[in-house]
Amino acid sequence: MSTISYPVRRPTPQPRAITLEQVLLAGMLGVVLFVVVLVIFFLGFQIVYAGRIFPGVSVAGIDVSGMTPREAAQEIQRRITYPQTGKLVLKDGERFWIVTPAELGLALDASASARAAFQIGRSGDPFTRLWEQSLTLASGKDVPPVLLLDQRVTFAYLNNLATQIDVPAKDATLQVEGTEVKVTPGQIGRKLDLNASLILVSVQMQTLKDAILNLYVQEEKPAILDASTAAEQARRILSTPLTLTLPATDNSGDGPWTIPPEQLAQMLVIRRAEADGNTRYQVGLNETYLLTYLSDLAPKLRRSPVNARFIFKDDTRQLEVIQNAVIGRELDVSASANFIQEKLAQGEHEIALQINYTNPPVTDEMTGEQLGITELVQATTTYFRGSSAARVQNIKAAASKFHGLLVAPGETFSMAQALGDITLDNGYAEALIIIGGQTIKGVGGGVCQVSTTLFRNAFFAGFPIVERHAHAYRVGYYEQTASGHSDRLAGLDATVFVPLVDFKFVNDTPYWLLMETYINGYSLTWKFYSTKDGRTVEWDTTGPTNVVDPPETVYRENPDLKQGEIKQVEWAAKGADVTVTRRVYKNGALYFSDQFVTHYEPWGEVFEYGPGTELPPKE
Repeated sequence: MSTISYPVRRPTPQPRAITLEQVLLAGMLGVVLFVVVLVIFFLGFQIVYAGRIFPGVSVAGIDVSGMTPREAAQEIQRRITYPQTGKLVLKDGERFWIVTPAELGLALDASASARAAFQIGRSGDPFTRLWEQSLTLASGKDVPPVLLLDQRVTFAYLNNLATQIDVPAKDATLQVEGTEVKVTPGQIGRKLDLNASLILVSVQMQTLKDAILNLYVQEEKPAILDASTAAEQARRILSTPLTLTLPATDNSGDGPWTIPPEQLAQMLVIRRAEADGNTRYQVGLNETYLLTYLSDLAPKLRRSPVNARFIFKDDTRQLEVIQNAVIGRELDVSASANFIQEKLAQGEHEIALQINYTNPPVTDEMTGEQLGITELVQATTTYFRGSSAARVQNIKAAASKFHGLLVAPGETFSMAQALGDITLDNGYAEALIIIGGQTIKGVGGGVCQVSTTLFRNAFFAGFPIVERHAHAYRVGYYEQTASGHSDRLAGLDATVFVPLVDFKFVNDTPYWLLMETYINGYSLTWKFYSTKDGRTVEWDTTGPTNVVDPPETVYRENPDLKQGEIKQVEWAAKGADVTVTRRVYKNGALYFSDQFVTHYEPWGEVFEYGPGTELPPKE
């Protein structure tokens, strides 16, 4: 019998179940173990690198790991020679300057650079330090070197370059020598921008690399770069004389006035002017000189407006022009100066002056109806038989001043003003005049015949008399009638002595008054033409009263007379007082009345004789 043996299978032991607490405990033990190992490692790391630069630290690419700061400083100093050996090329266009960083004030601080490397991983709290040490160990850390830049040195170097680079901007110049115009072109300026160039150089040196640097240079344009246009304008002005004329409508024949180039050159002025933000030269004539020139010319061109003169044609009852009206003329100095400047700038050399013209109140084309001159309102005649040729000449010269003259409505007429200067040049001769209490020979003797005639005509026409002066003594001429003599005319004389003594009357009508004067032999007739307004005149006179005989005849020696020559220089006249009363009516009603009181001095005969002349026994 065989025995079969079967292996006995032992039951497999079942693993024990691991609890969560066991897992947590194991994990904590692992962490603790890791931390312990890590702490031991870093403690050992700190001990190893105490006083040395941590691994992975470099300065400007120079590995200084494990070195003491002193060792690192020496290595950095040995390896970084850029300040002394580096090259910077500073350029300005085609010009350049080669300079080392040290010459620009750059220096390496190796000790500070080493200290900066040593501080890597040694700043902050422990965890921050460990973290930075770990990163440096893993990835490395490059520290820039500490460079010192003395910008005063840099600035001084650049400022020295500026003396070679800078070019001042220059304006174009324009000047006149004689009549020649000289021009110098302007120059564009260049200026080194020190601040911008300083920044450029400073930034480049921080890279520790050589470089070619284009300096910052600014261009400075002059205010006026080109003066050729103004020069050409000045040459045009001085090319030919400047001719000033009156306007084409002025046919007086005055002018022209020419200013030669030599005088124009003295008047020429070149000034700077701003236009549209640009500066340019402006060429013209000196305003003060031009105004002075025109102001000197103005009186020669000045002409007062003068009414036309007429005579009244009795047959047609129309006015006839005997002297054309004069248009008033005045040079407008300011406007002329501006116009000349404007036209000169346009290249013109014949320029019309700016003239202000003024029409007189009465022009040639006006009619009697327009002026109210429609009829004869008064005519008076005086006589001067026995007058010398010189006295007659003076009467004619004075009377002609009033022939055809007009007096405006409401105007106070001044005879002295209308007469003007009584001189030999104005057609007068020397004749006897009464002045300073005596009768002497003077220019214009006989003019009082004219003033007396005007006075009487205004008197009888009924116009108000504003100013009238009688003669010092009775003069026979003024009491002559057509056939003889009349005391009734005493007190109706008037004297005028320009400019001190005047005769004035007022045209108090709404019509113009036309005066005409006529010489016929030894008589003067004065006519007033206007429109009658219904006035009539009544007058009476006391005649000569308080008559005083003339003093005795006087003889006096005159060394200018020859021996035996006797000449009468004063004529006897009785003194008297006369009062003339006038009543003026208008349409039958009294308009006004006035009186003219005259006192005549007694006047004695005076004879002059030459030295050695034997006088009659009774004398």
